Amino acid sequence: MGKPRIIELPKFLDNRGNLSFAENNNHIPFTIKRTYWLYDVPGGVNRGGHAEKNNEELIIAMSGSFDITVDDGIEVYTFTLNRSYYGLYIPKGFWREIKNFSTNAIALEFGSIPYDEKDYIRDYEEFLAYAKSEHNTSYISTGAKKEAIVTKTKKYNVFDCSMLELDKHHSNRKGNLTVVENGKTLPFDVKRVYYLYDVPGGESRGSHAHRNLEQLMVAVSGSFTVTLNDGNCKRSFTLNRPYQGLYIKPGLWRDLDDFSSGSVCMVLASEVYQTEDYIRDYDEFIKFRNEE
Repeated sequence: MGKPRIIELPKFLDNRGNLSFAENNNHIPFTIKRTYWLYDVPGGVNRGGHAEKNNEELIIAMSGSFDITVDDGIEVYTFTLNRSYYGLYIPKGFWREIKNFSTNAIALEFGSIPYDEKDYIRDYEEFLAYAKSEHNTSYISTGAKKEAIVTKTKKYNVFDCSMLELDKHHSNRKGNLTVVENGKTLPFDVKRVYYLYDVPGGESRGSHAHRNLEQLMVAVSGSFTVTLNDGNCKRSFTLNRPYQGLYIKPGLWRDLDDFSSGSVCMVLASEVYQTEDYIRDYDEFIKFRNEE
């Protein structure tokens, strides 16, 4: 059985706000199958209190702070997460509990398998019996596989993009949980996540297009405005709910502005980062849109 560990994620400092990201089989040592985030957790409430037989997790404090206690049945590890560019990797088979949530804390979690209630162990004594038989197992990660960029021929317009109402599990007592799964909630598989934070008032982000990338953009904290442009029409969306996401098709220019104080913009993306997928010059974007 592998050990839980802190993984440092890339951090790009910018006067317009900071950006961090994580990719499949790179910073995240598994293929993402499920993405979920905890928010509005009342003070003094603990979350977790279970183990998962086959699911690996990476947990990030996107906002605020909290402690995670991880238990393999023999040793207990405690980690404090309070930076957006650090993630805690939890191998399969560990008991975990999240506690000491600060005000406005947001926990972003990635899972290696789709949700399966049968994978959960929710009784601690049952976990101890299970863990006793599992201590000789080990975890092996694989390297990221790069794929060539092949430009998609279909050109989408701003009216092909839409707001998605995401799955929300509400609890006045324990806080809220929103979940998205590949092939179910999302029309693509998540291979990368990135998020903007510490954006100063009056600053704008974006100002680029993607040739092939599909995205789901969520305001996990605060609010901001996204303006999409297909070269002929513009369409603006206000994002201000952590259980709603803007699905953005490839080939559209986007600008983000009107960031509220403390806002966090999370983007789930269909591909790992590839420079050639970006169009950063607007004239080049118009030329791209006019190509057959």
